[in-house]
Amino acid sequence: MRNVTLDTAALPADLAAQVERAVREDLGPGDVSAALIPADRQARAHVLCREAATICGAPWFDETFRQIDPAVTIGWRCAEGADVTTDSIVCELAGPARAVLTGERIALNFLQLLSATATITRRYTQAIAGTGCRILDTRKTVPGLRTAQKYAVRCAGGTNHRIGLYDLVLIKENHIAAAGGITAAVAAARTHQAHGRVEVETETLAQVREALDAGADIVMLDNFALAQMRAAVALTRAHPHPAQLEVSGGVTLAGLRTIAETGVDFISVGALTKNVEAVDLSMRFDT
Repeated sequence: MRNVTLDTAALPADLAAQVERAVREDLGPGDVSAALIPADRQARAHVLCREAATICGAPWFDETFRQIDPAVTIGWRCAEGADVTTDSIVCELAGPARAVLTGERIALNFLQLLSATATITRRYTQAIAGTGCRILDTRKTVPGLRTAQKYAVRCAGGTNHRIGLYDLVLIKENHIAAAGGITAAVAAARTHQAHGRVEVETETLAQVREALDAGADIVMLDNFALAQMRAAVALTRAHPHPAQLEVSGGVTLAGLRTIAETGVDFISVGALTKNVEAVDLSMRFDT
């Protein structure tokens, strides 16, 4: 067995708190089923991945057992963010049987969810490899686990968009309507966030031009057809204040590379974190 090498600086600051909430939610006043096992009984177990996947979430898995009983040891057979084949053993555990049983579902929940996010992100990033375009996530995340899912996106080669409402000005359709237009909204953003980047959502080429004229740093092309995307790229490159272009809406894996080849800088995909289907992982006790 070998341990996963982790870049601890990349781990979310609230990782331990996320695990603490999950442990509290599941354990309550105590595990009445695990209590049936003699307290001195030791166990060995392994986690099996029943499908091809990108494994992510080892820090949450490890933290679960650290909080429940640090006597449980875990040896990982794959690195964080590694691709595994069907029926791969991803890790092995040893320690008090009660603790292994108590932590099983909590640890697997984290590993299944984050591996699911990483797996779909890996598919999207591989689909546009070599184009110079990058895959972005969105704020369409599981409540309370945003930083965890965004970590999984990074593990699989994706790029984080804004973390929340506080770290990037994103002027969307309703902001534009409330502010009185794109130009007015960007001007207000520059007043309140003089040194921050400003992104503007657009629905037409005329709005793209207005956003560029207003000095937007990023222009989002919302549900643009391919011909419109190409026109927006040409317009942006010829503008005295060029901006980065982000495609959003109606994005599918099948059409992804064609979009990337238009010359846009980013493609944002809500499905990375919103439509995830848990990876099929299970824990089995060794006999």
